[in-house]
Amino acid sequence: MKETYINVDSKTAQLEQELQVYRELLAHLPFSFSYTDNNRGLKITKERGKQLPMTERTVIEEHASPTFTTDFSLEKDVAFDEIEKILSPIFDTVPHHIVMIDENGHITLCNEKAATDFNKDRDSLIGKHIRELLSIPDNLILLLETLHTGQPIINREVLDSNYGINNTRIFRDSTGKIIRVLGAFQFLNKVKDSEKQAVAGRIAAGIAHEIRNPLTTVRGYLQFLSDKFSPDISSLVSSLLIPELDRANKIITDFLALAKPSDTKFELFNANNYICENVGKFLKSEAFLYDVDVEFECDKQVDDVLVSINSSEMLQVFINLFRNSFEAKGTDRLHIKLETSLLEKHVQIAFIDNGTGISPKALEHLFDPFFTTKDEGTGLGLSVSRKIVENHGGILTVRSSHKGTTFYIQLPALHQSKI
Repeated sequence: MKETYINVDSKTAQLEQELQVYRELLAHLPFSFSYTDNNRGLKITKERGKQLPMTERTVIEEHASPTFTTDFSLEKDVAFDEIEKILSPIFDTVPHHIVMIDENGHITLCNEKAATDFNKDRDSLIGKHIRELLSIPDNLILLLETLHTGQPIINREVLDSNYGINNTRIFRDSTGKIIRVLGAFQFLNKVKDSEKQAVAGRIAAGIAHEIRNPLTTVRGYLQFLSDKFSPDISSLVSSLLIPELDRANKIITDFLALAKPSDTKFELFNANNYICENVGKFLKSEAFLYDVDVEFECDKQVDDVLVSINSSEMLQVFINLFRNSFEAKGTDRLHIKLETSLLEKHVQIAFIDNGTGISPKALEHLFDPFFTTKDEGTGLGLSVSRKIVENHGGILTVRSSHKGTTFYIQLPALHQSKI
């Protein structure tokens, strides 16, 4: 039988080395802790600021779980630059401005929203003074105010060009020295603008409604009295005055469609069938009337897809798009093409023409109410069209070049198998 010899001294030395490594590891931990092994009756404790842990005997409790307590603090026991590495991707998901500065006012963390809204490169901001991001005097920077006063700011309303709510928080080291100041700014410019537009819309809708009533009365009396006028005046009434009143009334009607909430009733339609049949009948008749080529290209992936729409309202969108294309046609014969496609959870309808296109400057304001480049236009057709599409839970966008213009309508898709 072969015997195996173990070098006891070597094994003991190895265990002593391992024990020394564990003791040195515990000595380097900056926080205090207490660990009790109930089965062995041993308790190890270490106080903050002291190097060596203490071991003592305690009552043995069989089958009892070990207990561990600590006063570990993320702020005190981890280098703040390491904490910022953890926080940075989390803060990037927050839709508000979050910036952190050190004791000198230099940026150590800036979330993506803040950098994007100020049109800055985030990486180049790190290490720069906070004034280089905000571009305002130091005495107006609330992060610096907190840094100098040592007092956090809670829900302070900011009323300059960047309207919102500001909060700051101070982080200190174990000696009480400020090492970071965090600022969180809830950007509310869009909310304020939306509130202004809502109030203006309600006021304007009320005014428009009050104007439309006397216009209707005047039109009715002109039509009633036109037979009693001389032929020249009667012709003027029928050819100019009444059409102008009708035009004014249409402008008011279109404006009210923008300003007032919509009470739309929806029905389910097969997307391809609606484009090819319902919209197709209108476009083909308009194409024959105005000598325009119309083409349809429906993706087979959309064959079993339904959309929930108000047929007459959506048809109005295509009427407006057709008129827009016809009025922007060039010297070549106007060609209009409708394409359907499936984009994840949306049906996309592309309305494509080969007209003269829209200038980049005009493209920026294309959906603004009353914006028009036409002598006879009201500037409400595309605004109303976007409002209709948005009321259907969709979006209306546009791309244009000298080769033509394409409007994209995206509507939520419903598969027949799920209905």
